[in-house]
Parts: sequence; structure tokens; C-alpha cells
Amino acid sequence: MQTQTLNIALPKELVKQVDKVAAKEFRNRSELIREVLRIYLEDKNEWEEIFRLGEITMKRIGIKSEKDIDKIVLEYRHGRRKIKSTP
Repeated sequence: MQTQTLNIALPKELVKQVDKVAAKEFRNRSELIREVLRIYLEDKNEWEEIFRLGEITMKRIGIKSEKDIDKIVLEYRHGRRKIKSTP
């Protein structure tokens, strides 16, 4: 794995927390921060994909606003609307 060194400024309290967790996990700061960034970026990409698929679904079924969503939820909760399953 190729690496690149970054210089970042962190609040002292955050550094203390990083060091505490790193010590518990028998890692150094760099290893812990790499893992945290990797997890954050994976989560961010997954949420972006969820929102992308949501937008596609909204367009497909004709939802144009959050008001439309609120109406659908209200109707569903009161038994006036059935949710269509999609294959």
C-alpha cells in the first residue's frame, strides 16, 4: 500500500480520545485514524447510494415533494393505502 503523509490539526481533547482508543486496540494513531476514515467513507458512499435509489424510486412512482411522502405515510397508517411491493 502506498502511503502519503498528511499534517492535520486536531483539538487536544480529540487527540487524547484517539490515543486512548488506539492504546486499547493495540494500534497507533495512524492505524486508528486510517480505519476511522475508511469506515466513514464507506458509510458515506452507502448513504449516497441509498439516497440515489430513493430518488429513482420517487421519480418512478411520481413523488415530487416531502408533502407527497407525508400524505402517503398518513394514508398508509390509517389503512387507506397499500404499499405496492416491487420485484
